[in-house]
Amino acid sequence: MAREAALPAIGIDPVFRRPGRLARGWRLVRRNPLGAFGGLLVLLLIFVGVFAPALAPHGVNAFVGPPGQAPSASFPFGTDKFGEDIFSRVILGARISLQVGFIAVACGTVAGLLIGAWSGFKGGVADTVIQRIVDTAIAFPQLVFLLVIVRLLGPSMRNVILAIAVLIIPSVARIIRGGVLTEKNNLYVEAARSLGASDSRILTRHLIPNILPLAVVIATTLLGTAILAEAALSFLGLGIPPPNPSWGVDINVARTTFPINVSAALFPGIAISLTVLGFNLLGDGLRDVFDPRLRGR
Repeated sequence: MAREAALPAIGIDPVFRRPGRLARGWRLVRRNPLGAFGGLLVLLLIFVGVFAPALAPHGVNAFVGPPGQAPSASFPFGTDKFGEDIFSRVILGARISLQVGFIAVACGTVAGLLIGAWSGFKGGVADTVIQRIVDTAIAFPQLVFLLVIVRLLGPSMRNVILAIAVLIIPSVARIIRGGVLTEKNNLYVEAARSLGASDSRILTRHLIPNILPLAVVIATTLLGTAILAEAALSFLGLGIPPPNPSWGVDINVARTTFPINVSAALFPGIAISLTVLGFNLLGDGLRDVFDPRLRGR
């Protein structure tokens, strides 16, 4: 009793108060400033992509100035060889990149999650066959894999999304399988099985929810890879067809300009680099948040 009475006198609160959400968020930002910087880049990209038509001074394929003009007050990024505003094309290209990246990564991650979780949980012959297919797909050069699929299906936005999603599936399946192999040996799985839970219920109600944070980290990191893959295909002429704006197409057009228009290639390249950097930093930050061993607890 004397000890409890003395606690308030020396300024110690005997009741533990959990920090608020704002305090916990600020603590995470201080512990991982690079992840917070990546999150700001991603938020900025999403804002630009969503409000691209309102932010762009000019529309797509609008010939608004003299060809090959250097950056100026009227055209911050200059104009390309057709007289189009590069600044407007970079902003409008962000929406295309986001659409391709988010849809392709969402489809590929869901498919890879289901395949990897089922393979790791079932084991046996099915797991062996699936993993040999995954090994073959991972060993195949990624760019050649994309070129083959898009060449067979034809260049279009839908086919580019399909090709990138198929490319993502093997890597996601391999990582998710490793997570399931670790989780299925835990006691809660044995407890669910002892209570009569079926394999499908254990997989969908217990294992998959516990590996979802891992899938979120993988998907965030792969978003930058997907956007870079779309730019590579567009640069080679097998990506987003004209007149849709694309960072890869703009770089390809600038490459064929003589004399070379540095601005037309520089600013789309910077946009691609910042986008990939932002998603990679955000993915690393989310990994630190979701993994208690990396949080320093």
